[in-house]
Amino acid sequence: MSSLFDSLEVGRLTLPNRIIMAPLTRSRAGRDGVPTSLHETYYSQRASLGLIVTEGVFPTVSRRTFPGQPGIDTAEQIAGWRRVADAVHDADGHIFMQVMNGGRLSHASLQEGTQPVAPSAVASGTAVRDFESRKDCPVPRALDTAELPGIVDEFRRAARNAIDAGMDGVEIHGANGYLLHQFLAPNSNLRNDAYGGSPENRFRLVEEILRAVSDEIGADRVAIRLSPQNNIQGIEELDEADVLATYGGLLRATADLGLAYVSIMHAEPAGELVAELIARARENGRTRVFLNSGFGQLTDHDAAERLSQQADAAVVGRLAISNPDLVRRWKEGLPVAAPDESTFYTGGEKGYTDYPFCTR
Repeated sequence: MSSLFDSLEVGRLTLPNRIIMAPLTRSRAGRDGVPTSLHETYYSQRASLGLIVTEGVFPTVSRRTFPGQPGIDTAEQIAGWRRVADAVHDADGHIFMQVMNGGRLSHASLQEGTQPVAPSAVASGTAVRDFESRKDCPVPRALDTAELPGIVDEFRRAARNAIDAGMDGVEIHGANGYLLHQFLAPNSNLRNDAYGGSPENRFRLVEEILRAVSDEIGADRVAIRLSPQNNIQGIEELDEADVLATYGGLLRATADLGLAYVSIMHAEPAGELVAELIARARENGRTRVFLNSGFGQLTDHDAAERLSQQADAAVVGRLAISNPDLVRRWKEGLPVAAPDESTFYTGGEKGYTDYPFCTR
């Protein structure tokens, strides 16, 4: 039984522990999408975690999903992330960039006038905040089959830019109701071409992205985040047999790649479905599995220990926000600070870089 504090080989890296910082939306970039010195401080403060995964980063501004989201497209954005990566590495940390396309969970006002896209012209029924106010997510434009290679290429280019910026790898965002999850889920993907209908068709785009990104930067620097049955933001995955066929099928179809890791979020991480997906992800003998229980529960030390023993590492969100030295606090049994949720998305230093280190 592995401990949270044991090292772990993941792709090209040796992580010093098995506590992974979740990709967490923090909305601290400007409208130009360029990371700032605040990002450098925030991420480098948390470098003692086994691996940092950045917030979701847009591959091009026409895929931006929320205000304050950083990008990895322009020279200025790449340079900004290079400063972040350097700061984390100078503090002996490791960092992957999460690349995401929000799909229908956006608004033209966030995407500089571009209509949000999705697998099908089905609205999420949710709302999004743009630079001025909260707005209903519109009915998206259904992507034409001929456009899908361009979506694949956006992820490929973003991955190349991330590596050029000094990142240790990339995590493809296939979870939480965003574009790739929209392709995976039967209620948001109503297509009748090769990318819709059967589980194999619905995971086809995700597989193509993983192969293209792996070809570009090496599969041992590529990961994916999945959230089967996370029925939020308009997603409904209610048929467990279909869920297993979709996600288990994707893992089997990409097993030959030898991805660095698969990160799985599920409200019942100890359930049979997750156990089967973990087994399938590990079948190639190379891919690691990270696990967390999602938005509804605070992952404390005991929960993280259980997750790391069931999988290979535990993904921790809110306590990584409020405790930059979480590894030390857990290892030495020190008190942990509670996160201030009112500052999660507000911008500025407060609730971002001003959480103190333990002085004991």
